[in-house]
Amino acid sequence: MTNDTTLEGLVVADFSQGVAGPYSGMMLAQAGADVIKIEPFSGDWGRTLGTVYGDQCAHSVTVNLGKKSIALDLKTEAGLKIARQLAGKADIVIESFRPGVMAKFGLDYETVKTTNGAVIYLSVTGYGQEGPYRDRPVTDSAIQGFSGWMSITRDAAGMPMKSGMVVMDFLTGLFAFQSILKAIISRGIKGKGAYIDCNLMQAAAAFQSAKIMENHLEGGNPSLLYVPAATMESADGYIGIAVMREKHFTALCKVMGRNDLADHPDYKTRTGRAANEEPLMAQLRAEFLKRTTAEWATALGDAGVIHSPINSYSDYLASEQAQATDSFAWIDHDGIGKIPLPRIPGFDDFKEGSAGAYSPHIGEHSAKILQDLNFSEADIRDLQKSGAIPSED
Repeated sequence: MTNDTTLEGLVVADFSQGVAGPYSGMMLAQAGADVIKIEPFSGDWGRTLGTVYGDQCAHSVTVNLGKKSIALDLKTEAGLKIARQLAGKADIVIESFRPGVMAKFGLDYETVKTTNGAVIYLSVTGYGQEGPYRDRPVTDSAIQGFSGWMSITRDAAGMPMKSGMVVMDFLTGLFAFQSILKAIISRGIKGKGAYIDCNLMQAAAAFQSAKIMENHLEGGNPSLLYVPAATMESADGYIGIAVMREKHFTALCKVMGRNDLADHPDYKTRTGRAANEEPLMAQLRAEFLKRTTAEWATALGDAGVIHSPINSYSDYLASEQAQATDSFAWIDHDGIGKIPLPRIPGFDDFKEGSAGAYSPHIGEHSAKILQDLNFSEADIRDLQKSGAIPSED
């Protein structure tokens, strides 16, 4: 691919914090937009998720790649004026505060559009702008529980489990990004801006549309898609298998030396295997304990059975396939060191030293952003003295 500058010339005022909103802004930056991250002196709270390296963490680096940062105190008249200038000149505004918060600062959509009528304005919330839950504090795990996601992800004892990452936040960021692109196309055709309400609850439900529909149609007890489709414990680890067609089940049984299972009337059809999951899986699990993960991977691969070892992230980075497809790049990031950056599908890969492969420190570009707003060096010093922006000390 060539350098992707599809959105070059578009300016984004990104007030959002955490993961979902910033992730949508990062995608815009990777597509060539000039994304200005507006954050408080202490920084976006998303900079504190997990282990912290100075004013960065793995999540903040990921969701802020390619952006510029200005730190403002919106409680000062001068800081608020700058924020309003940035929103007033932006093609796109992104925010992720509870409903009503941006209105207190005169930065809500209704106010911004009075002077910036073509603005595309994205609000990211937990439960949306209306309804009895609109003001509830929310986290990714709360939405995993509320949306039904955890009801279909259970441990062996039946305990609902949350995903090991903030999956709903990232999904919401992706839905937000595509909604913004749709609004950009619409504005190009109709000349009008747009307001986009993109909340975690709605994004989680949209992502699970098929399962929600399936649950309704089958009376709250949806059938299994196919069996076996599971993680199997081996002699030294774990391996996942997915066997839908009869010929693949026959091949699996042959690899295990259990042709009796392939011929068994309870297991020889997909519906039969789903109806008799428990006794079948008990026998399969006993067989998988007899060989190592590597041995199973070789045997299943030779037999054409869909499978994969359960890799760690380190295993993934070391895999021949990930390296052969340039699926990630090693980047030396200021303040952190060497980090792997997975390539975003459809985008160019990350390049050492490029703006798109760098996440800013808090307020790192404050002076440059202000200069672009026609503030002089004397003006900037006055802003520092007033406490509207951080001093350089």
